[in-house]
Amino acid sequence: MVRTRVKEPELITRLAQDRVRPAGLSGHTGRLLIVAADHPARGALKAGTQALAMADRADLLDRLVRALARPGVDGVLATADIVEDLLLLGALEHKVVIGSMNRGGLAGTVFEIDDRFTGYRPAAIAQRGFQGGKMLLRIDPNDPLTPRTLESAARMVEELSERGLMAMVEPFISHRTPEGRLVNELTTEAAIRSATVAAGLASTSAHTWLKLPVVEDMNAVLAATTLPVMLLGGEVAANQSEQFAAWSAALTNPTVRGMAIGRSLLYPPDDEVERAVDSIVEMM
Repeated sequence: MVRTRVKEPELITRLAQDRVRPAGLSGHTGRLLIVAADHPARGALKAGTQALAMADRADLLDRLVRALARPGVDGVLATADIVEDLLLLGALEHKVVIGSMNRGGLAGTVFEIDDRFTGYRPAAIAQRGFQGGKMLLRIDPNDPLTPRTLESAARMVEELSERGLMAMVEPFISHRTPEGRLVNELTTEAAIRSATVAAGLASTSAHTWLKLPVVEDMNAVLAATTLPVMLLGGEVAANQSEQFAAWSAALTNPTVRGMAIGRSLLYPPDDEVERAVDSIVEMM
């Protein structure tokens, strides 16, 4: 891959444009199963108890290729560097590709809430023949930088919609701890509030999908919107069976149109990627 990037970088664009694209956004099971791998670009490398689990790029790519090869896995959500590695590895034929757009709010920084759009832009996503763009939208009621992210996200939803592309918005109500760490509120009320704000961005929601965490009263959260919802995986759970039970219950709601899971699939507690993927496919 390094030699190709040095000697023939234009091959990456050709591979993106020439790849076989998916027929739509319904997925093999009737819903989408997307593997998320955009964490490294925000400096978030932790998975489970391993602080630098996602730092080894060859290991991460190995896990991604294995996950994408399993029946029922529909695509990937990632930044350009990872998407292009997967293109060079031939792993994205017939796959849904969602480009990660705002990675400027680096994990653990004082400017984390100022989540600028430093990744994919709508024009590039369309030019490469990908299916949509994803944006993180953290709303801190006490941080005056929040409106900047809201405004930028609304503009990106608009530009994606103009091109007929999915705008996947991942909203959270967030706050700073006394130690200064930015954390997301994973309560039912916070999930409802963030979902309703995200759904109202831009002058159209025709192509907007929400990427939401699974919280205690998920039916109440899903009742707050008529937009398609992707469930997010979040951190690797110590009790995976309990986590799977919560996901399974949420999947019974027809508003849920799929799952976008990263570390829980790629770095499961038993380190068996294929087994974790197959369990999710069976659940869906």
